[in-house]
Amino acid sequence: MKCWHCDTTAEVVERVGFRDECERCGRALHVCRNCGFYDTSYNNACRETQAERVVDKERFNFCEYFVPGSGPGAGAAAASQGKSSAQARLEALFKKK
Repeated sequence: MKCWHCDTTAEVVERVGFRDECERCGRALHVCRNCGFYDTSYNNACRETQAERVVDKERFNFCEYFVPGSGPGAGAAAASQGKSSAQARLEALFKKK
């Protein structure tokens, strides 16, 4: 997992604790911006529909649905990448000859 603030790789053994911090910058790791569900294009910037609303996405929280993302704001990047590949497939399907 990478820190949302400084992009430093943090090793996750079992799970990210609620109060775990980045060794380099000291920012909280259990935050929405580090979560795999984080996506600004969704309601409350979260793709998990059952998660409670978190106002400050950069402060630690007690969300039980947290899953480590693969990079800073990883959920949003993955969603936009999936959207662009779907768009490319649609364009190929309806391409005029």
